[in-house]
Amino acid sequence: MIIIYLKAILIAVVEGLTEFIPVSSTGHMILIGNFIKFTGEKAATFEIFIQAGAILAVVIIYRNTFSGLIPTKMTPRHFFKSLFMGKSYPTGLHILLSITPIMIAGFLLYSIIKTHLFSPITVSFGLIIGGILMIVVEYLPIKQTITRLEDISYRQSFLIGLGQCLAIWPGMSRSGSTMITGLLLGIKHKPIADFSFIIAVPVMFAAVIFDVFKSLELLEIGDLGYFGIGFFVAFFVAWASIKWFLNILTKVRLIPFGIYRTILGCISLWIYLG
Repeated sequence: MIIIYLKAILIAVVEGLTEFIPVSSTGHMILIGNFIKFTGEKAATFEIFIQAGAILAVVIIYRNTFSGLIPTKMTPRHFFKSLFMGKSYPTGLHILLSITPIMIAGFLLYSIIKTHLFSPITVSFGLIIGGILMIVVEYLPIKQTITRLEDISYRQSFLIGLGQCLAIWPGMSRSGSTMITGLLLGIKHKPIADFSFIIAVPVMFAAVIFDVFKSLELLEIGDLGYFGIGFFVAFFVAWASIKWFLNILTKVRLIPFGIYRTILGCISLWIYLG
């Protein structure tokens, strides 16, 4: 029994470290899960569930943004006012435009993704392709003129949402996909990182609820212990990871992460194809 707890803690640390930096948490958990023999449908559900801990970290860090989206009164007028004219940025409409594409794509392609894409080989290719894209976009002669979160437009929000759909492929990274798209749209690193973290909350929350609900029959009372520990470990590690990433992002940009991803993907391919 202690082995399952140790494996769960390791996976939760990996989730917290990698969920919000552009290296693909899903890809890392699949690779490490295969390496330590933490696989199967229940393990996959655990990996989805502990994302709720990472979500909580974002909600706390960006609590002012999320509290500003809550209507002062539960009436249609106040609801739409908070959605379109909220004091927080991004507004509810920015978030809605940015999450709709991946919500639709994820729902329609759920079975295909779970059946065919969750393997070390597909993850390795996702890591390499995403890493190369990060390096390339940093060297493109694109002038980033959007310096504040408040300056991201509705159109840009929707285009970022389309770019986020690349994350359906495990290994591509949700934050990596949104940040690549944001940089191509002329948004500087800090505001697109903030935007990426904020729009992750509804997407990840929906994914957690959807996946856990579909997997309830697999779970037992005995699973509550390591599921709960995984949740809290992922929360604390994600909180520290976000703070660290925001502090170094403007200094190092995406290039080191792109190099790391590319090397890791190549090593993984060599291991699993060699």
